[in-house]
Amino acid sequence: MDLKDQLKNLFPDHMESNEPEEIQAEEHVLYVQKEPMICKFEKRKGKATTIIEGYEGSDEDFKILAKEIKTKLSVGGTFKDDSIIIQGDYRDKIMAILKEKGFKTKRVGG
Repeated sequence: MDLKDQLKNLFPDHMESNEPEEIQAEEHVLYVQKEPMICKFEKRKGKATTIIEGYEGSDEDFKILAKEIKTKLSVGGTFKDDSIIIQGDYRDKIMAILKEKGFKTKRVGG
């Protein structure tokens, strides 16, 4: 007895549908601000961290931006207290990603 037969036994009234489900993917547009975002380097507990601060848009937009940066750089990080904390010193790469998206950045520290 294969999986389809088992499902028919569990749900005898179910009618199979061959129509594909429509999934609408919405492009989320980030708020690009006039003031530069601050990209700084800090050592916390002996580990290097990059901190991005100064975003004026909504928290959801900032979380989306944090997720994009973390996936592009393949590093760990978090969004906490209106700042993105990335593990490691990636200021140059992060600034390049932000400039590519249209943000102004300012390098602080180091």
